[in-house]
Amino acid sequence: MPKARPSRKTGPAAGSVGTLVPATLVFCATVVAYLPALSGGFIWNDSDYVTGPKLRSLAGLARIWTEPGAVQQYYPLLHSAFWVQHGLWGDRAIGYHLVSVLLHAGSAVLFGFVVRRLVEEDDGAAAARPPDDRPGRYAGTGWVAALLFALHPVHVQSVAWISEQKNTLSLGFYLGAALVYLRFDQSRRFRTYVAATALFVLSLACKTMTATLPAALLVIFWWKRGRLDGRREVLPLLPWFALGIATGLFSSWMEQNYLGAQGEDFSLTVPERVLVAGRATWFYAGNALWPAGLNFVYPRWTVDAGVWWQWLYPLGVLGVGAALWGLRRRTRAPLAAFLLFVGSLFPVLGFVNLYGAFYSWVWDHWQYPPDLGLLALVAAGLTAGWRSVMPPTRWMGYGAVAALAALLGAFTWSHCRIFHDDETLYLSTLALNPDCRMAHNNLGMVWSRMPGRMTDAIAEFEAALRLDPDNPGTHNNMGNALAQTPGRLDDAIVHLKMALHLRPDFPVAHNNLGNALAQSPARYGEAIGHFRAALRLQPDYVLCWYNLGVCLFNSGDLSAAEAAFQEVLRLSPGHPHALRALDVLAQRSGRR
Repeated sequence: MPKARPSRKTGPAAGSVGTLVPATLVFCATVVAYLPALSGGFIWNDSDYVTGPKLRSLAGLARIWTEPGAVQQYYPLLHSAFWVQHGLWGDRAIGYHLVSVLLHAGSAVLFGFVVRRLVEEDDGAAAARPPDDRPGRYAGTGWVAALLFALHPVHVQSVAWISEQKNTLSLGFYLGAALVYLRFDQSRRFRTYVAATALFVLSLACKTMTATLPAALLVIFWWKRGRLDGRREVLPLLPWFALGIATGLFSSWMEQNYLGAQGEDFSLTVPERVLVAGRATWFYAGNALWPAGLNFVYPRWTVDAGVWWQWLYPLGVLGVGAALWGLRRRTRAPLAAFLLFVGSLFPVLGFVNLYGAFYSWVWDHWQYPPDLGLLALVAAGLTAGWRSVMPPTRWMGYGAVAALAALLGAFTWSHCRIFHDDETLYLSTLALNPDCRMAHNNLGMVWSRMPGRMTDAIAEFEAALRLDPDNPGTHNNMGNALAQTPGRLDDAIVHLKMALHLRPDFPVAHNNLGNALAQSPARYGEAIGHFRAALRLQPDYVLCWYNLGVCLFNSGDLSAAEAAFQEVLRLSPGHPHALRALDVLAQRSGRR
């Protein structure tokens, strides 16, 4: 079979039909597969990412960049993107979903260009590759890899969940930086290096998991050339390593100090963290190669260094690495894909504390960038396989890829539906993970806001407390639900006091306990004490100021009630209930 003619074009050049048509097909197929995501709403913690009222001004935009803690995670470019989007479509979820889908589709196309450049185009390094890695055998690999990445259902969590726009946005800059740096590797032009560095910095400003890019580039250069040149390949990437390490450490500090990724649930020994890493690696590889049973939250398995079989996971990872190392003289591609996969996963393998590990050691959105290397290897295997078939029947290879793409697209279409709303999300999660304490608690919160579902909500809170009896948030939610249930006020007060026992600095529990106590005129004084305690912890707690005003009004302290309602208006101008209350107070005093 004649070899494919090498090309010396760099990057996504040219508007040749051979490039434009497959890129368009990948982009359009992605959009079609994710159409169900466009009808979804906001779920779980999306409100922490979509720009809140306090940050919607220009001063708020400045705070996003200059004030760590103004938003949950210090990803200033990501939150600036949310700031712009809120200015365009406000609280309409479809706008955010559309941006995420388009970003994912664009990243898939960029991935196609990156792989195409690496395995299909002659950049002067082809002679250094082992025989099985020569370019001609893999023509078409780039677009197959792009299609696999675009339509793989394990990536739905990154695309259909608005909070994870940090994944889709950061990956675009990540792949753009890689593509430009590969061009720099050939041209050695300083301006190209600056452009690549700028793109890398932008990716870090969206999500610091992209800090693994310089290591990934070194793996790629080793795969292409069989060695690494310290001056040519390592030295230019040292500033990138420094940036990645610095931002990664800062992000880890933010996770612990602002998100709460610390405490008993994160107090693992070094051997236990190794066990988590080994098992998580196999889990992610399994989901990438056989995406069955995908879920929003997976069971958080028990880690025990004294259980011998748990050591089979990390030992298995080392064994695979050793086997691929032994195979490197025949082909370096499998070892390179292995190193890219495991290396890109490193930030989420449990060696550093991440808040998401409070619920599960593994999440689908954590394998979004790491899948690139593994899927590139699968794509190379598919294209090499069909090109080894005799030319008269080679169309069967294209048909097989099309069938695989259709199957993955169908799974993606179906999986998008569980992200439609909170109720659907938590019911779907519990169907596969019935011991998910977070899903029980959050489903209870959803049902507690629905007419006629309070009994069901209380049952969900009870299930969550059976799984996690010392969770102050669940005790608070249970108490709040019981306080709205006739005849259960005493039980409500017990749960709310338990929430404060477990977490004394819990302003919401103080507020809810104040509301429960205020149902009895004899306990107005105690209720007012809890409202004031909440406000000492959170002075801008608008709802608590209003509740305090109502309680003071009912207790007869009208001047103090008026001051509380005035504070509500200061914090929330035009607050209708506070205006109405002040009008009543004015009429009582004979004022206008």
